[in-house]
Amino acid sequence: QLQLVESGGGLVQSGGSLRLSCAASGFILNNYAIGWFRQAPGKERERVSCIDASGGATNYADSVKGRFTISRDNAKNAVYLQMNSLKPEDTAVYYCAAVLSNACAVVRGVIVYDYWGQGTQVTVSS
Repeated sequence: QLQLVESGGGLVQSGGSLRLSCAASGFILNNYAIGWFRQAPGKERERVSCIDASGGATNYADSVKGRFTISRDNAKNAVYLQMNSLKPEDTAVYYCAAVLSNACAVVRGVIVYDYWGQGTQVTVSS
């Protein structure tokens, strides 16, 4: 009943763009900080970006700063990740996750997030 569903992944050439969506069902995202994570084969899952429940603060990993933008639309109960200037190194399965917190600076670890989507594959070709 409570779930997050990612969409928008796909195959894109280096330098291209994708917009990922994270839609919630069964609960309202207003009180949740939302993180975007990614995991490539053989690597640990890492947080790419996060947006506070209020939407007033965002966080980005150094590797994606200036290229990715996270946003939320509470009216649609959804969160988005706009990815520009994609690189082959961005290839991974991307997940959105929710946690009852307003402080992305505090909720950094994978283990603290309460709800996870199943992921969407992003593949960036050279």
